[in-house]
Parts: sequence; C-alpha cells; structure tokens
Amino acid sequence: MAVFAKAIFRSLLIVWAILAANAAFAQIPTPNGNGNGANPPAKVEEKPADPLGRNTPAGMVTGFIDAAAEQNYDKAAQYLDLSQEKGAWGPSVAQQLQRILDQGGYVFSRLRLSSEPAGDQDDGLAPDQDKFGAVRTDHGTVDLIAQQVDGKDGGKIWLVSAKTVGDLPALSRTVTSSLVDRILPYALRDEYRLAGAPVGHWLAVVVLALLSFGVVWSITAAIFWVIFRLRKRQDSRIRRVLNASALPIRLFLTAMVLRIAMVLTGVSIVARQHMSGATELLGWIALSWIVWRVVDALAEFTIARMTLRGRLSMLSAINFLRRSIKFVIIALALILGLDALGYNITAGLAALGIGGIAIALGAQKTIEHLVGSLTLVTDQPMRVGDFCKFGETSGTIEDIGMRSTRIRTLDRTLVTVPNGALAAVQIENFSRRDKFWYHPTLDLRYDTKPDQMRALIASIREMLLEHPKVDNDPARVRLLGFGPNSLKVEIFAYVHAVSGDEFLEVQEDLTLQVMELVEASGTGFAVASQQTVYLRCDGTPLADRSPQLAPSEDADDERAPQRRVAARA
Repeated sequence: MAVFAKAIFRSLLIVWAILAANAAFAQIPTPNGNGNGANPPAKVEEKPADPLGRNTPAGMVTGFIDAAAEQNYDKAAQYLDLSQEKGAWGPSVAQQLQRILDQGGYVFSRLRLSSEPAGDQDDGLAPDQDKFGAVRTDHGTVDLIAQQVDGKDGGKIWLVSAKTVGDLPALSRTVTSSLVDRILPYALRDEYRLAGAPVGHWLAVVVLALLSFGVVWSITAAIFWVIFRLRKRQDSRIRRVLNASALPIRLFLTAMVLRIAMVLTGVSIVARQHMSGATELLGWIALSWIVWRVVDALAEFTIARMTLRGRLSMLSAINFLRRSIKFVIIALALILGLDALGYNITAGLAALGIGGIAIALGAQKTIEHLVGSLTLVTDQPMRVGDFCKFGETSGTIEDIGMRSTRIRTLDRTLVTVPNGALAAVQIENFSRRDKFWYHPTLDLRYDTKPDQMRALIASIREMLLEHPKVDNDPARVRLLGFGPNSLKVEIFAYVHAVSGDEFLEVQEDLTLQVMELVEASGTGFAVASQQTVYLRCDGTPLADRSPQLAPSEDADDERAPQRRVAARA
C-alpha cells in the first residue's frame, strides 16, 4: 500500500512539475545592456556515469538481470561487492545468486526500486543501503541488500552488498529445485532458451496466466453472486458499480496473482523480470479502468438522483467533475505505465521544462477554454436542457464539455461554441424565467364609445385577476392613447408557467378571452386602412375617404356626380 501511495504521489508531483515549469522559466532574469542580470550559475561537478548503469539501485538490478539473461557471468559479477570474498570466483558467485533468485527469491519491480543515485532514503536502512529483493527460506525471509560504494573512477556505484554476497552459500543450501524445473523435461528446461530464459519457463508463464485468470474469475463470480443475492434490487448502486467494473477488477487481480504464482512455482528470474513490466502495466491499466468505471457509475447514479429531485443545476457540475477526474486518471495511468515499462519520467521533466514556453504558447486557447468551462460550471449561467440565446445563436444546451458547449438550434442544427468564447459573451437564458411576460397591445376602432372602453378595460382587468395562472402584481390594463388608425390599449401581466410550452397554452387562453370580451363590449379591432384620394377634373382633391368607415346613403348620393366625373377622368 505504501508503494502504491508513493507511486501516486510521485505521479502527481510530476504532473505538478510539468504545469509549474512555465512559471519557473518565466521568472528567470535575463541580462540587460547595463550588465545587470542574473549571475551565471556556478558550475556543478557532474558525477561520471557508470558504463554498467550502477549509479542507482534500479540500474544495478536491471544490469545484473540483463547480464544473467545473456549468461555473461563475468559481467554479472561486476554488480557484486566481492571485497570480503577472498579467492572467490566472481562468475560462480553471480551464477549462484541467479540460481537462488530462480528457486525462491525475488527482486522488486521497477516501480519500487529507487531510480535516484542516493537511493531510497525512507526505507529505514542506512543511507548507503537499499533493499532490492528477498529470499524465502525455511527459517523466514532473508533480505537482499544493495550497498553504495566508491567506484574505480571515483564516483559512487551500487553493488550487491558484501554481507548479502557472504550469505549466498548458506542461502543456496536452503533452496531446492523449483516446481517448474521438476515438471519440465530437460530440453525445455536447459537446452532451448528464449530472451535469456528457458523456453519451458515461458510456457509456464502462459499456463500460469490462464490459470490465474480462471481462478480469479471463479472466485469473483462467486463473490458477485453472493452480493447480488443480498442486493436483489436491479437498480442498486452496488450492482451497477460491480457490473461496470467486473472485468477490470478481474484483470487487476489476475496481474497480482500471476506475479505471486511465478515466484511460488520458481519461474526463472529473467522471465519474471521481463514479465514484471507487462504485469505492472496490466495492473495500472486495470486499476485505471476500475476507477474510470466507478466514476461513470457513480456519476450516472448521482445524475439520476439529482434529476429525480429536480436539482437540474447540478448536472453540468457533475459532468464537468467526471471529465476532470477522467483526465487525471489518463495522466496518472500514462505516467505510471511508462514508469512500469522502464522509462525514466523524471529525467524527461528537463526537456518538458525547456519546451514549456512553446507548449504554453500553443496551449493558450486550450487553457482559455478550460477556464471558460470552469466559469460556466461554477457560475452556472446555463445548464443542460436550458434554452439560451447568445449573439445571433439561440437553442437548447445539449452538453457542456471541458472545451466546448453544444447547442441544438430551432432548425435542429448542432452548433459547437468554445467555452472561452461563450464565457465572454452575454448569455440570455430563457429557461431561468420565474414568470412569463404577457404584453399584447389592442388596436380598437375609433368608433368605440368612452363607456364601452371603460367597461372593456374593467372586464379585461377582472379576467386577469381571476385567472389562476396570472400574477396579480401587476395585472394592469390601460388606454395608452390615440394611434394612427386605432385606440391603443395595453395589457401588462406576468404568467406563472414552468415551461415555454405551458406559457403558450396560457397565452392562448388569455387571448381568446380578450377577444370574447372585446366582442361582448360592442366594439371591435381596427384594421389597417388605406386612404383613397378623389380628384376633380381641375386636379383639386375631394374629401378623403377611408374604407373602414362606411358613408351614409345621403352622403353617397351627394357625391355620386363627383364619382362619375372622377371615373370619366
């Protein structure tokens, strides 16, 4: 557990260092014309790199395993501290250590071995010592210790400690031939080799992998069956989480069981170290997959609960949080996966720091959109499902992502807007209206009598006050004045409705009632009129006439001769 926590902490530290690289480089002072600038850094004497890679405990272990895989025991002996072994033949001691590791010992994975020249200073051992593995015996477990010593070129190197080398003869007498070696025939055990390990041991790895997966599948299936029997509800949260993460859980456990099985059965240390990167990578991928599935399951469960409770404002925040967690999962999985494959991620920070300025310049828009996403989620000017207008675009919000927001317009087209641009414009949210404005203006005929107008205004006001969906404050009806063709009457009221569709229904009902009241009052709506000018033969205009005002029969008779003259003209 401590190893896992340390790996997570180191990955988070790497992510933080990448993000902080730009700020660090931005603060580096540059010399000016007056000679005032930063003093050049003092030259630090670099330690010579060891050609065998023994500068770190991890390099020592990797170098020894590689030399053993090549059966180059002269080279493998150079990773041992033979200073206390007078007359000992180095290649024989190296071969003895390999045999002990094959038949009952193990070394730590790359992730657990220190990649620092100073070693692991928090392991409880002396500053110049590191534990790199152990050997199981009948009397318990014996630790394998690496010691930092002075190299021939003056630098510090790591070797298998003199004490561990001195314990090898006693350890070799306690271990017996492995289970794999007892089962395999001679040809598969000693004659044919692949990648430095016997072919039979690689076949054993394949068999153990299949058996491990089968055992894990059977055990987890039984456990899930018991849990599902206890939780019979089909929509239970535990059931959803287990169904979503069943496969990655089994892959993760298979990787762990396979590592243990290879040690217990005595698979060659060379094959185990070749497989350690693959099993670690599988474990980290499976663990990331588990967290990914759990995050999805919990997010869907929370969204369903928030929707059921009507707290729709939380949906955008939940989706944004889910995407942010997934981004962190991908970053951590990538870093830990590369570390498991043997890549020195820490050493790559220098290159990332040098290119930090270029990365920052290229990522300005991306960062702007991420900040815009955070602004939209925290301020919540809109949420998924809202009908909004910004600029010339209006539509329903379908998704608020980490970089952009998707809007479905009334034409059913899909508009994608970067969040950085969206956070900088004015957003009009129609779905957040607590009331809907009912504001028609009536155009009544000019022949409406004052008493008719008073009665009509009173009846419309009474209708608004009695309507269950109309807010009483204010609910006013006023005569505004004289228009070009009509008398203007304004209705000003607010309607209580939960959606635009409900408002349209209420508006339709109010409008029909207003029409009935206008008709019952004895007046009517004015229509747009067009004036016709009649001219005499000499070109002087006659009196204007309007089509909506029907002339009396007497007036019609008086003007009949004039109309005939106009027609002849």
